Amino acid sequence: MAPKLPPLRGLAPLCVILLLAVGVVTSRRPEPYYGRLIGHLTQYAHGIRGTVYAVDESTVFIKGFAYDGTGPDAYFWVGDSPQPSPEGTLVPYPEDYSSRDPPILSAHSNTDILLKLPAGKRLRDIKWISVWCRRFTVNFGDVFIPAGLDPPRPRVLPEFKRLAHGLRSGNISVLDAKTFYIPNLHYDGAGPDAYFWVGNGSEPNPFGTKVPNEMGSLNPLRGYQGEDIEIQLPAKLTAYDVDWLAVWCVEYRHNFGHVYIPKDLDVPPALGQTKITTSSTTSKTPHSATNNCKEILDKRLQVRWEIQGDQVQITLSARLRKEQYMAFGISGAEGRPAMLGADVVVAYWDSRANQPRVADYTITHLAQCDGERGVCPDQRLGGSNDAVLVTGRQRDGVTTITYRRPLAAAEPSRDREVLSSRSQSVIAAFGPLNSRSEANAHSFMDTTRHDVQLDFGAQSDNACIGLAELDELGPGAWPARVLSGVTNFTARIGPAGGRRGYTPITDNDITNGFQPYGHPSWGIAWYINDQLIPEIYVERGKTYTFYVEGGDDRTNPARYHPFYISDSSEGGFGQKKEEEQRKQRVFAGVAYDNEGYPFPTAVGRYCEWTHKSVDQANASPTFEQYVRTLQLECAPGDPATLVWTVAHETPDLLYYQCYTHNNLGWKIHVVDPGTAVPKPGDQKARINAAHRICPFSSTTFVLVITLLNMAVR
Repeated sequence: MAPKLPPLRGLAPLCVILLLAVGVVTSRRPEPYYGRLIGHLTQYAHGIRGTVYAVDESTVFIKGFAYDGTGPDAYFWVGDSPQPSPEGTLVPYPEDYSSRDPPILSAHSNTDILLKLPAGKRLRDIKWISVWCRRFTVNFGDVFIPAGLDPPRPRVLPEFKRLAHGLRSGNISVLDAKTFYIPNLHYDGAGPDAYFWVGNGSEPNPFGTKVPNEMGSLNPLRGYQGEDIEIQLPAKLTAYDVDWLAVWCVEYRHNFGHVYIPKDLDVPPALGQTKITTSSTTSKTPHSATNNCKEILDKRLQVRWEIQGDQVQITLSARLRKEQYMAFGISGAEGRPAMLGADVVVAYWDSRANQPRVADYTITHLAQCDGERGVCPDQRLGGSNDAVLVTGRQRDGVTTITYRRPLAAAEPSRDREVLSSRSQSVIAAFGPLNSRSEANAHSFMDTTRHDVQLDFGAQSDNACIGLAELDELGPGAWPARVLSGVTNFTARIGPAGGRRGYTPITDNDITNGFQPYGHPSWGIAWYINDQLIPEIYVERGKTYTFYVEGGDDRTNPARYHPFYISDSSEGGFGQKKEEEQRKQRVFAGVAYDNEGYPFPTAVGRYCEWTHKSVDQANASPTFEQYVRTLQLECAPGDPATLVWTVAHETPDLLYYQCYTHNNLGWKIHVVDPGTAVPKPGDQKARINAAHRICPFSSTTFVLVITLLNMAVR
């Protein structure tokens, strides 16, 4: 009898990860896969050789094609007669040619060839493929199409499951083993760290792989409004290796929607034959002006880029110390950060001359430059400085330097090509300058430690929000909202409002140590009485009622947000370990069962303010204007009712939060009866709250908190 295996839940987390990893690398289709075998070319003359496969119904692949090239008028030739004959049809190779007539077939020794049948012909319309000389009507070699051949075909799947952030689509097609076609894609773009995501298992999970978007970029997804797009799986991954395609938020581990990939998939191999026109490809004009920006090195370096003819213009921005450089360039190896063999530009501010400098570097050894090898300026090794300074400035503690460099490798032994057709691996670093004003060694934490991909040919690929470049930070925050003198509240879910909403509104929270960017958001937040995270004022001794519509479907985390009240500015009681839960004081919304386990009590139907199109926060100067771009959608059912009587010993500051997720709610100010409180529309609520805790002037208060934080550090 076979030994009984232990249940999966008994395995350590590492074992689970290893099991998932094994599932990823074990393909359901043996590799390499070229399609359905047709047969081997029979040689009659001129050394014809090759194995022929049906890629799809109109494409064939010839593996290891050989031909001596001495035929005077030879072409690939197809037909439906019993034997190859002059009545066939010419198949041009290569398919794209600039001359008026198709080129005569040249010599090949061991070439892999992809042939597209012309004039709408399909394999079922022909009986043979030949290498044919038209001038002398001679067949140099052929292969016959087997009767009943069933070539691989694209597979149509259902649409994305609709779980969060307005994600929906038409029926998704697997065009080949690496290519997905997603028609009529809608997504509000409000997820902070969302990507196309593939992996294994019964449902989407964190152990997946990012898939570049339709532009080949691995930046977080933008919003989509009914666009038709095509995406391709990265590296050697194929549709046979994965169980699902999803839109997934990496930071918060949430599934916005997915589609399952059937195990009986039989689609064409990915050999470069898939060329379709989508709304994304038709709108892409190569080498046009862009607004591209990426944050790397833990968001300490901003890289902006724009292709200008045969040059690329790059802008680097960072908070540099005196005599410190920032470096950026093409990695020495694709798919990983490699300093050795890299082609980088070192940029810094020359404090003696008070002007910016840029220099083209070659890295031949991981050591300081000795004039012959090491991390050296190209000019010091006898080469040319291909980095041309455009402009530079220092403002508000941020050094910004712009330069140009050629796309082509001007010196192949020292330079690497900048690609405009796909993403490529880049590297970056911070470090000190030596006495020669050359780059010195940097620390491990000041260089790229994982693969960073950048698509130099992208347009409007802008994901920069973190670096405090004050003149480019974008729109300001909406004023904090206030609810006072109210005893009944509705609690619903809505979008976080991007760079105007949750995170900037929670900026300079006195309980958060005046963090410069406020509390992080994963794209949604509580709307209390249809206001985005208002500060609520309640009186001790009074009773308040909350009608909660945060969702009651425990199987869908994106639509399950029980409401509770706590002294935690973060929330997420249900996802915390027991020792972390003990650090929170809960005042309403949580009960305990007979075994002492907590459970939420304010669980009602799901109501969400959703985007009518994409997120319009940046284009909405006021929250009132923003609300007009939203629509309220409610699932069937009833709201939960949470009744809370504020005890006399309740602390001055509490928070309404989500039981299952962090950072959805905000402040509840608890006051004694008769205390003057801000009225709705009063934008001084936060200063008033601060003064009740520490009655100094605003300037003194900020200074005191800053000094205290420094003392703690």
